[in-house]
Amino acid sequence: MLSLTLSLLLVSPMPRDPVRTGYAAGLRPEPHVTVSEWADAHRKLPQRSSAEPGPWRTARTPYLREILDALSAISPVNELVMMFAAQLGKSETMLNLLGYIVDHAPGPTLLVQPTVDTAKRFSKQRIEPLFADTPRLAGKVAEVKTRDTRSSMLLKEFTGGVLIITGANSAVGLRSMPARYLLADEIDGYPLDVDDEGDPLSLAEARQRTFARRKTLKTSTPTLAGVSAIETAFLVTDQRRYFVPCPHCGAYQTLEWPRVTWSKLDLPPEAAVYLCSGCERPIEERFKTEMLQLGEWRPTAQSSSPLVRGYHLNGLYSPVGWLSWGKIASDFVKVHKDADKLRVWTNTVLAETWRDKGESPEWERIYRRRETYPLGTVPPGGLFLTAGADVQKDRIVVEIVAWGRGKESWSVDYGLLPGDTADLTPAGPWAQLDALLARTFQTATGVELAIAMLAVDSGYNTSSVYAWCRRYPMNRVIAVKGQESGGALVGSPSPVEINLRGQRPVHGYKVWPVTGAVAKSELYGHLAFDAPLDGEPFPPGWCHFPEYDPDYFKQLTAEQLQQRRNRRGFLSMEWTLIPGRENHVLDARVYARAAAALVGLDRFQESDWARLERTLAPATAGAAAPSAPVAGRDSWLRRRG
Repeated sequence: MLSLTLSLLLVSPMPRDPVRTGYAAGLRPEPHVTVSEWADAHRKLPQRSSAEPGPWRTARTPYLREILDALSAISPVNELVMMFAAQLGKSETMLNLLGYIVDHAPGPTLLVQPTVDTAKRFSKQRIEPLFADTPRLAGKVAEVKTRDTRSSMLLKEFTGGVLIITGANSAVGLRSMPARYLLADEIDGYPLDVDDEGDPLSLAEARQRTFARRKTLKTSTPTLAGVSAIETAFLVTDQRRYFVPCPHCGAYQTLEWPRVTWSKLDLPPEAAVYLCSGCERPIEERFKTEMLQLGEWRPTAQSSSPLVRGYHLNGLYSPVGWLSWGKIASDFVKVHKDADKLRVWTNTVLAETWRDKGESPEWERIYRRRETYPLGTVPPGGLFLTAGADVQKDRIVVEIVAWGRGKESWSVDYGLLPGDTADLTPAGPWAQLDALLARTFQTATGVELAIAMLAVDSGYNTSSVYAWCRRYPMNRVIAVKGQESGGALVGSPSPVEINLRGQRPVHGYKVWPVTGAVAKSELYGHLAFDAPLDGEPFPPGWCHFPEYDPDYFKQLTAEQLQQRRNRRGFLSMEWTLIPGRENHVLDARVYARAAAALVGLDRFQESDWARLERTLAPATAGAAAPSAPVAGRDSWLRRRG
């Protein structure tokens, strides 16, 4: 009997103590799993948001492997910057990292999108499918319930951590909690200042100070040189670029746009090939898959810290089946004569910032091309009106602009309204601005057009500006605040905290941020166009001006891009005032352009333009032509104080 008992003890497992088992598991070191290994093993791409649903394969985008592995818990790197073209895997990198954090290396996580609205959209369309369609994550994230505060659209609680999803326009969200992980997406779309608390990216990074093993991921497609946040972040890294071998000679090289060729080989753009920088032989698209698999990231600069890495990738690296060299060439042929479309192509395909010439257009050249249409009238082609108002202490400088197809514009009138801008009585300049809004302007067909929207600068006498603007609906009059950085011409509006008496308003009012650098870059690009030959159409964005005085053109061209050293000591491009000039006309023009953007100038389709043209048709067919206004009549606005 004793021997039987001993035998049973030898072959039968002892009952497990769950406390000891759990304690032992806690002491066991985490397996050395990288983000790419985790994604290849567990990530599932959902049908509803992926062009290639199914298991994730890092081999499909081999240029992401090093980036994903550098984001792993076992990597010493604590900050990565991805300056990528559109649709190359920035968002998927972020989602793979999120899944890895929840499953393998939990901790408080902050994910920042440009706005709260985009944050909600990203959460619903990308993050929720990540958790729902990846079996490995099943049950690890608290379900969204109406009365359960542990999980919602912008807050996801999981074992060992929490995910806060917010917008860069929300100071409350940015300072909501400490964060080990910071995922900052599309940072070129962030405002320069949020709720008067400073740079949103700096606010978010401050949440990480107490974490020694922190991870920061910054991603974006770049925008304008000198204001691009992703370019600024990239330039202080080791600036890694992806080198791939030529299938003919084996020479490693980066893929650059100037070496994409078609016309020299008598090929159509859609059949474009790449010329090797080593052997000069053409490389066809079919070789790209092998080239990408054999590629490697190489630093091209000295980083500010060995723990910070930067990665740049343009659309020429897009995997076979996504964006081909032929499609890139065809798109370039379509847009290369349109500065606005070429800028978008440069940003989203080449992943390069758009660089202006840097010099202000010569005011004399613009002055010499003035036209003779009457002041205060809308020339043929102008389909709607906006106005911009630059507020100073003793005057309001105003310009009214007509807009047409292709962003073609006509200055209808400009001038100033004298008076103390703190004075809201009928004797002040604001009563004159009321009269301006009540006016109409005659078109070539005799139809009277009112100003569709007026944008008023709130940088001076702010409370008076808000008080006056609140008298009008926000689809007619808006208060704006200039900012020098940002990806969009007009950002998301922010609530006004106080009214004229220093009290919080009962009914909220909002101010719209306007990125002056974007508007100035576009305007100066349009002013740089050469006049078309007789019989040729005006290029998109052409600016028409009546017979204004020289002072108008001096003010319109009063700023230029110059290289400056910013607050962190890094070189950047900034718009600066030319000595001896005033820029009030330029500011008014920028605000008129911002108003046009909100009316719909940048998003109008053919049906919208056709509708506007119908509204300007003569009321009665066969009616007598309207009497022509007297050319050169006095403007309703004063030119000087």
